[in-house]
Amino acid sequence: MNFDSTTYRITESGNFGKIALVIGLVGLALSGVGFIFDSTHFYFSYLVAFVFWVTLALGGLFFLMVNHLTGAKWSIVLRRLTEGAAATFPLMLILFIPLVFGLHDLFHWTHTEEVASDVVLKGKSGYLNIPFFLIRVAFYFAAWIFVSRWLIKSSLDQDKLGHSDQIHKRFVRVSAPGMILFAFTVTYASFDWLMSLDAHWYSTIFGAYIFSGAFLGGLCFIIIAGVMLRRGNVLQHTISLDHYHDLAKFVFAFIIFWTYMAFSQYFLIWYGNLPEENYWYLYRWDNTWTYISLIIIFGHFVIPFVGLITRAAKRSMVFLPLMALWILLMHWVDIYWLVMPTHYRTGIKLSWIDVTTFIGIGGVFLWYFWRHFTAHPTVPVKDPGLQTSIQFTNS
Repeated sequence: MNFDSTTYRITESGNFGKIALVIGLVGLALSGVGFIFDSTHFYFSYLVAFVFWVTLALGGLFFLMVNHLTGAKWSIVLRRLTEGAAATFPLMLILFIPLVFGLHDLFHWTHTEEVASDVVLKGKSGYLNIPFFLIRVAFYFAAWIFVSRWLIKSSLDQDKLGHSDQIHKRFVRVSAPGMILFAFTVTYASFDWLMSLDAHWYSTIFGAYIFSGAFLGGLCFIIIAGVMLRRGNVLQHTISLDHYHDLAKFVFAFIIFWTYMAFSQYFLIWYGNLPEENYWYLYRWDNTWTYISLIIIFGHFVIPFVGLITRAAKRSMVFLPLMALWILLMHWVDIYWLVMPTHYRTGIKLSWIDVTTFIGIGGVFLWYFWRHFTAHPTVPVKDPGLQTSIQFTNS
C-alpha cells in the first residue's frame, strides 16, 4: 500500500480489498452449502450477520450526520472513514435479498394459519404482513441510501470545487431531516427485523437499544480501520492520538448508554411482571442461554467499562483497538442473543454456518468499504477546517 501525503491519496491500495472480496464470496458460497443442510438455521445465522454489519454502516452514518450538524472540527480527518461505512447501504440492500426468501422460516406472523388462530397476531396483521414489510424495507434503505449519497456527494464536490457556503448548507440541510429519518427508520427496522421475530413480545425502548449498539459498533469500526491504516503508514500524522482519545471517550460514553438502555428495558419488564412481557427474558435466562446472558453483562459492559476508564487506555494504540475488537465481538453476541433464542429456546446451538455467514457478508462489506475509501482522497482536502482538525489536541 502506497500513500501520497501531499494529495492524501492511496496510490496503491494493495490486496486488502481483493482478499476481503474473495473471503466474502467463499463465505457466502459455504453458507449456501449450509442452506442445503439446514435452511432454517441458515436464515437465522444470516439475519444475525446481516444486522451486525448493517448496524456498523448505520453507526457510520449517524456519526457523519451529527458532526455535520454540530460543525465539529476535530472529526473532519475521520470523515472519509465514516463515509466509507455509510457508502455500503446499496450493497447491504442487495445482501438483504436472501432474507426475503426466508421470511416464512424467520417470522411466525407470515404463517396464515397461525395468524388466523392467534388473537394477538391477527390484531397486528395490518402492520405485520409481507407486502407492507417489504415496502418498509424498501423505504428504510431508500432513506439511508439517499441521505448517505447526498452527504458523500457533497463532500466529494467540496474536494473538487473548494469550500462554499452552499456546500456547507447542503451538509446541514440533508443531515437535519436525515437525523429524523434515521431515528424513525432505525427504530422501525429494529421492530421489523428483530422484535417481530417473536411478535407477541414488545418493548418501546427496543429501538434506542439497537441504536446505541449500532453507534457503539460504528465507533469501534472507525477506531480499528484508523489504526490499521496507521500501521500501513497512512494518515499516521493526520489522525493523531488525540483523535483516538476522543473516539474512545465516545465509546466509553456509549458503553454506559447502551447499558442504560438494556437495563431500563429489563427493569421495566421485571417490575411490571406481566406474563406477556417477561417470558422473553425467561427464555434467555434458561438452559445454556444463561451463559450468553452473563457474557453480555460482563463482556459488553463490565470489561469495556473498566478497560477504558483510564486516560492511558484511551490513548494506547495497542490496547484501544483490541478493546474495540472485543466490543464488536460482544455486539455480535448481543445480536445473536436477540435472534437465536426465538428458534432454539431449549439452549444454544452453535453452527459453522454462524461463522460462514458472518465472514461472507463481512468480507463483501469490507471490500466495498475499502473500494470506496481508496477511490477518493482519504480526508476532505478542501474543507476549511482540515488543518484545525489535524492540529487538534485533547485537553
